[in-house]
Order: sequence, then structure tokens, then C-alpha cells
Amino acid sequence: MSYTIALDVGGTFTDVVATDETTVFTGKVSSRPHDEANAVLDAVQIVADHYGRKREELLEETRFLILGTTVVTNAMLEYRGTPTGLITTRGFRDIIELRRGYRESLFDFSLQAPHPIVRRRFRKGVTERVDFVGNVVTPLDEEEVRQAVRELRAAGIESIAVCLLFSFVNDVHERRIAEIIAEEHPDCFVTLSCDVLPQIREFERVSTTVVNAYTNPLLKKYLRKLDDGLRSFGFSGELVVVQSNGGIMNVAYSAEHGVDAVLSGPAGGVVAAVALGERSGYRNIITADMGGTSYDVCLINDGKPEVGVDNWISRYRVAVPLVDIHTIGAGGGSIAWVDEVGALRVGPESAGASPGPACYGRGGTRPTLTDANLMLGYMDPKRFMGGKMALDRDAAEAAMAKHIGEPLGITALEAAIGVNRIANSGFSNALRHVSVKRGRDPRDFALMAFGGGGAIHAGVQAMDLGIKTILVPRNAPVLSAFGGMVADFKVSRVKSYVRSVEAVDFDDLTRTFAELQEEAEKLLPAAASTKLERYIDVRYEGQTHEVIVPLHTRTRKISPISLARAVHDFHDLHEQLYAYKQLHQPVQIVSIRLELTGLRNMESIITPRKFGSDDAASALVGSRPVYFERANGFVETPVYDGALIEPGNVITGPAVIHEPGTTIVVCHGQEAMLDQYDTYVIEVVG
Repeated sequence: MSYTIALDVGGTFTDVVATDETTVFTGKVSSRPHDEANAVLDAVQIVADHYGRKREELLEETRFLILGTTVVTNAMLEYRGTPTGLITTRGFRDIIELRRGYRESLFDFSLQAPHPIVRRRFRKGVTERVDFVGNVVTPLDEEEVRQAVRELRAAGIESIAVCLLFSFVNDVHERRIAEIIAEEHPDCFVTLSCDVLPQIREFERVSTTVVNAYTNPLLKKYLRKLDDGLRSFGFSGELVVVQSNGGIMNVAYSAEHGVDAVLSGPAGGVVAAVALGERSGYRNIITADMGGTSYDVCLINDGKPEVGVDNWISRYRVAVPLVDIHTIGAGGGSIAWVDEVGALRVGPESAGASPGPACYGRGGTRPTLTDANLMLGYMDPKRFMGGKMALDRDAAEAAMAKHIGEPLGITALEAAIGVNRIANSGFSNALRHVSVKRGRDPRDFALMAFGGGGAIHAGVQAMDLGIKTILVPRNAPVLSAFGGMVADFKVSRVKSYVRSVEAVDFDDLTRTFAELQEEAEKLLPAAASTKLERYIDVRYEGQTHEVIVPLHTRTRKISPISLARAVHDFHDLHEQLYAYKQLHQPVQIVSIRLELTGLRNMESIITPRKFGSDDAASALVGSRPVYFERANGFVETPVYDGALIEPGNVITGPAVIHEPGTTIVVCHGQEAMLDQYDTYVIEVVG
């Protein structure tokens, strides 16, 4: 017997999906803030209990333990990373603050600067210079470097980022600085920009390098502790981590590339959405992952998630390839509050797992979105988490009345309606951000809702945006963990390659891609088969932004025809994104990039089931009043037990379906059917 276990450690719950190669188990345990390792062991324990094994026996027979983690994300959100220093070319230590003049708000002159994850006194400039073609103009002053490292060591710096001008062309000085740091401060963690992001643009490169230096020691320590802990309980397999590009990589890689795991958890849900959506016949999807603390959305176009390199994490630029996930601080645990001018707000502060929403009965006294949903009839207090946890409606109502109703002079029920309405508006705006704002029409996409609360709100979002189909996987509460289960190994590499299209030397371009591929092959774990995808970053000459364009070629050789097609695609993509194209404007390549994927065969855990009758009467377990905005009040609504619903069953709204870990609200003018892959397909009219 061989097991594979995938986990997603969230802010409120830790989700687990496990398989013994014939059956699939899913479950949840409460997360432990700042103690992920023990939350992982808790999750492993419920897997062992399910399969009737001792934890040690299960771990001994586990081949892969796949982890989606929030360690890097939380370190940035809470600014609790490792004491970090920066060594850069003399005169350029303030690039991290100048930020290319970028401002989050052009009109808010009182906006505070970002929290300095590297304070100015810990940013050291050293004498050296390499020109734009890689020639050493000024040799590295090694004594200055030694003095800088000694000062940083004396100040308690434990991690050093190194980012020199034009090191992406010639990295000799950065490599030498790393050797000097090893001599002067052997316990220090070192991050080189030539390893993290070898491409043009100083701010993007230094910011990404600094983020890696700031977060990576925490991730490395955590992974080492977790790996050692698991092995002390008999684990003999491989611990792998979900990466922000939608792949997975082993501990050895992940422990040195923390910045690549900054969206580790949410990326798993996107991977699962691609796999399940395609099987259900949908390749264009907008995902909506609602957990306890956040609402994460991503657009999948023609079976591929959008990938971005212009992401900001906690006000710091991260320019490595990440699945383009847009996050807002609103989830089931988001606290509702009244601000100083009397406006009702929801989030971003969350009640988390402890004490949690008021209805949890764990000491929480402030109202949350979950409390509002309970009061509005969307949730059954006796069926939460499959009946494993009872909810206290009276506590929810008392918290809503005290903190929202009394300050605003309204009833607790009116307060709950307001909280729900504000949350829905924020969710719809998040969906517009990844679609309308980027030149996509949301009506061309299905909406896949998952996480514990996504399916409660999806019906409203679909009507707001004109979306005609909603997809809710039966394993929606643990879909991010499921994504880790089905994810492939993946390495992303990028390199600056600044050329006008007319000046491209095709032999040189082919050779440079081959070198990148060799780098990726050395990092990629062994796989039965691999898939290679190549891209070029293209812009009109004079622009400051570029578009990532696929390079279609069946051989290693890059030909004039394949490049011409990429340029043609660039014009079309540019028009889609920015509403114009200039066919006669000179076009320039800025960078080249590739993704090398090691394919895993996990087809056995996504198998179709036979359709049955369309009659879902056997799953009907009663009714209760449920609030619907378009009905302007409560409606007596049929309630179905999801465990009794079979593929082919059809349920017409209004209705509520209770699955063990989530609730699906089917609104008026909507019809749900469970398909053969255990995904609810909800068609929307009007």
C-alpha cells in the first residue's frame, strides 16, 4: 500500500486530501497560528484514523507529502521575516525605497511608506561596476565587501541579499561576494539576484531578491523542522511544496527559493480548477476561493491560468512568475465593523480559527461574515463541517446587534443583510479585477467557487457579472489541497534578452533557450515525461511594460516563422489588454522565459461516475427560511443533503445544498446538476 497526502494550511483550517491509490479521503482540522508543523501532524492523524492505521505506519508507507503553506505569505503580511541586509553597487542602495516613483495611490499624500524590511543602515553600497554588455568597468573592492559583511554580522543580520548593477549579464561580482560572506559570516543566508531574477529593471530585481532574503530563512527553518518531525514519526517519502507558478518542487529547491512559494496555498486551488474544469467541459474559468481570511480569484483562459510577473506582496514587488491571483481581505472570518465616520466595513481583519466568529462559541465576540450568513439562513447550525461543529445563532445575533446594529441604529438582522451585501460587492469587484480590468468579458467564463464559503456567495456574483455557469466541485472545501495532489513538478526560468525583433540572431536565441532548459533540467526532479513551454516578453520600442507571449515551435530551433507568429500574437494580446495595437511600430524582445514540467500521473483519483435519475427528491431533507436579495426577504427554501445527491440529479432554485464542508446556495432562476466528476454545474438565467 502506498499513500499520497496533500495539505493546505490556511488561516482558519488546515485541509487534507489523501489517497491509497484506490480511494480518496478529505478532511479538515483547525489551523494553529504560528505552529503549522503541528497542524500538519494533526491532519496526518485524521488520515491515519480514516485508513485504520497508526500514524507511524501511515507515514512509513507515504510516498509524497505535498504541502501548500502560508509561511512566506504570513511573513510578508505581518512583517516578521528574518533580519535582513542588502549589498549593492555603491550609490544604488536606495532603489528599494525609490520604487521607480511608483505610488499605490496618486492622490493620497498622507500614505505612509512601506514597512522597511531592510532598514537603510543595513543597506551597504560597495565599489564595483559592470557595464550593460557585461564588461567589468570597475573591479570589486573585496575589502569593502568584507567590512560591510562584518558590520552586518555585528548588527545581528542573519540574511543578506546581493543585487548589483548588470549582474544579470555578468554575475562574477555577485558570486565573489557570496564567497566572501561565507568566509566572514558562515551562518548567514545569502540570496543573489542573478539566481532569483536574472533580468533587467533594478527595482523589480532588488525587491524580489530582498523578499526572498527576508522570508526564505523562515521557510527553510520551518521545512527542516517539519521534515525532521515527520521522519521522527517514520516518514520515508518525499516532502514537496506547492509553488506559486502552480507546480510542486522538493524541499531542497523550496528551502532556497522562498519567494517562489509566496502564493503556495492559493495556487493549488487554481491547479485543481484547471483539472476539474476541463473534465467537466469548461476551459475558460474564473476561480473564486473563499476561505476564512481571504477571497482569492484567478482567471483561467483556454485551460491555462493567467501568469503574472508584476505582483505586489504586502507593498513589495515580486517579479518571479506567479499564478496571477488577486486577493482581497474578505472571508468567512472577516470582522464587520463601523468606522469613525459611521460606514459599515467588512474585513480585512479576521477572527481566524481562534477565537473565530462569534457563532463558533470559542470566545469570539465580534461579528463576522459567517455570523451574517448564519443569521440569513444560508448555513445550518447543526450541519457545519458535516455536523462535527455546532454553531450558536444567538451568539451571532448578539454580536451583530452590539457592534453593528446599535452604532448604526438598525436591527441585528438589518446589520447582517448589510454585511452580506457589502461582502458580495467586494467579491464581485475582485472578479471584475481579473476579467474586465484586463480586457476579458466575464460572460465568456464559468465561475468556479470553492473554499468553505465560496458557494454561498457565487450565485450573487454570477448574476452581478452576467456569468451563465457556476461550477462547485464536491470537494470545494479542500480544493487547494486537492490541487497539490494533482499538480506536476514545475520549474520556471527567465533571462534578460534585449533585442529588436529585426536584430535577433536565431542561433543565439536557440542557444540561450537551450542553456535555460539545461538549468531547469538540473533542478527538476526525475519524471517519467516532461513538457517544455517557451515564452518571450515583448513590447513596442519605448514602452515600459511588456506582454508575455507563447513561442510556438515543435523543435528546439527557434525559426523566423515561429518568431513572426509570436509577434503577430503580441499585437493581438496587446490590443486585448490595452485596447490598441500598432502594427508598424518596431517591436522589441525584453526577456525570454520557459517552464519545464515533470508530469505526474494522478488520473486514478479523478474518475467519472455513472449518471442516475434527474430526480433529487431522495436528497430533500426539509426546508427553512433563507434570505434572497432579489426576493427582498426570506423565502421558505428546500434543503438538500449533498451526501445523498447522485450524478444526474437536478435541483431547481431557490434551494440550499449542504455538503459536509460547504453550503451551496442556488438562487432564483438557477438550476444545479451534479455531473459525473462530482462537480455541481449550476446554470444561471437572468
